[in-house]
Amino acid sequence: MKKMDGKVVIITGAAAGLGRAAAERFAAEGASLSLWDRDEVRGGELAAKLGSEGANVGTDGAKLGAEGAKVQFRSVDVADEASVDEAVAAVVEEFGRIDVLINNAGITRDSTLLKMESAQFDAVIDVNLRGVFHCGRAVGKVMVAQGSGAIVNTSSVVALYGNFGQTNYVASKAGVIGMTKVWARELGRKGVRVNAVAPGFIATEMVEAMPEKVRTAMSEKAPLGRLGQPSEIAAAYLFLASDEASFVNGAVLSVDGGLIS
Repeated sequence: MKKMDGKVVIITGAAAGLGRAAAERFAAEGASLSLWDRDEVRGGELAAKLGSEGANVGTDGAKLGAEGAKVQFRSVDVADEASVDEAVAAVVEEFGRIDVLINNAGITRDSTLLKMESAQFDAVIDVNLRGVFHCGRAVGKVMVAQGSGAIVNTSSVVALYGNFGQTNYVASKAGVIGMTKVWARELGRKGVRVNAVAPGFIATEMVEAMPEKVRTAMSEKAPLGRLGQPSEIAAAYLFLASDEASFVNGAVLSVDGGLIS
């Protein structure tokens, strides 16, 4: 039996990077997936790819992943409360329940404090912090009603030590850690676990596009001497979402090669 057999999983920011790696890993573990992103082209292509790897197509037209698990894509703006609420209602109507939320969507708008514009600050807070709140609240209501569920929020190693030129991003990711701990206390007694992952420097498409000297410097900062792989973050998401972490609640799992030690 696979770790996510029979589970319904929402992954935000699923079209690329860590979200895409998570989608691939959870699909391989038998989950039914609702993939959320604003990138309709890449998100739709991923859902079609993961769905086509299954053996069948459902009677409702939804693609089936491994062993009959459905894979769907939804265009969702997590910064928009109405967009999130509508998407959650649609997932419940389609699947009947929500077992896991991977709160992964995030953006950057880097600038030093003295040069940062309010619009840059607000954009990052709206997606990275307010978006996590919108998704957590809407999905949390469903999970509490069914008496079970797991929420995994994506923070960052920079939330633990700061980073030059990222006032907005660090503030948002530190806020995610705070919300995670509050939700763990509030929802744990109702059967819902809430944890966070704090990735270090990961070899996503965005990082791979950086100059080699920058990537080398990032690699050298970690005691393991390399960048992490998106699949390694996906593995952390999977662990915290699975029954193997049934007594893990309110934790922040750093996956950073020992950068914070």
